[in-house]
Amino acid sequence: MHPNQHDALAVQDLALVRLANALRSLGYQFVTPTPATHERVNARPPNGWATDLRAVFGWSRPFRNSMLPSEILDLMNEAEIVTPVEGGFKSTLRLSSMDELLLWHTAFPTTQADAVFFGPDTYRFARAIDACLKQRTIPVERAMDIGSGTGAGALRIALAHPDSEIWAGDINARALRLARINAYIANLKNVRPVHSNMLDGVHEDFDLIVANPPYLNDSLKRSYRHGGGSHGQELAVAMLEASLPRLRPGGTLLLYTGSTIVDGFDTFLHSARPILQSLPSAWHCSYHEMDPDVFGEELDHPPYEDADRIAAVVLEVTAG
Repeated sequence: MHPNQHDALAVQDLALVRLANALRSLGYQFVTPTPATHERVNARPPNGWATDLRAVFGWSRPFRNSMLPSEILDLMNEAEIVTPVEGGFKSTLRLSSMDELLLWHTAFPTTQADAVFFGPDTYRFARAIDACLKQRTIPVERAMDIGSGTGAGALRIALAHPDSEIWAGDINARALRLARINAYIANLKNVRPVHSNMLDGVHEDFDLIVANPPYLNDSLKRSYRHGGGSHGQELAVAMLEASLPRLRPGGTLLLYTGSTIVDGFDTFLHSARPILQSLPSAWHCSYHEMDPDVFGEELDHPPYEDADRIAAVVLEVTAG
């Protein structure tokens, strides 16, 4: 079933597609910052109430009905994303822009266990995918985005390979719903959301597997943030181990994640090294830091009291 078949969508989901397109026609754009930046900006005295569309759908500020165009408010109600707050209302979803894409995700603050997250990591992940695709000389006939969330990674691949089969896998039903809606908004016909814990239940092999796993040690153990292990590296290592046997010859795994650096020691790479060292000699690996310092506020929390920094890293493994 192709994502552009709008009659296959539920009424609320179709309203979200129409709402995104209506906002696009009004020139809407919003680049989503980190939660810490989001909180700081919203805490400024002038920012208590929304005064424009970016404040409603980007900054997740409360609004009064009178400030929204009637068409927008009607679509919000049809999509069932309006929730009451004292003195007004809020949108339960945010809408972020990534170049030509518009993607729905959970409103700020993302405190729910099944929140669907989008932020600076997503933009870095997309840049890593773009760079990987430019370097590939072997066609991508089938690709998988593990833990796809909003579907941003899958959609990025689909834009470059509109005739290929692109899977967006997640265990979060809310994420799968939004990934499907986001594919409709982009009119990408080749994205297939699928319920999958890593690659369980998916039997195909792939030319490209991408993953942006959570990599923090989150005290609330929220699925979009908590990576497990002492410093959040456990899930990324598990994805690495699960993905490598599913690569076709010449296929590539692109793993964008974070690594806590302790006294100059890369905790993720240390955990992944036994897997990488066991690969056949014909396989190729590359590893680099994309950003040396992310989520610095986490260093104030007990799991990171021994950490120098948290780095955003990219691991690519290509099957020989």
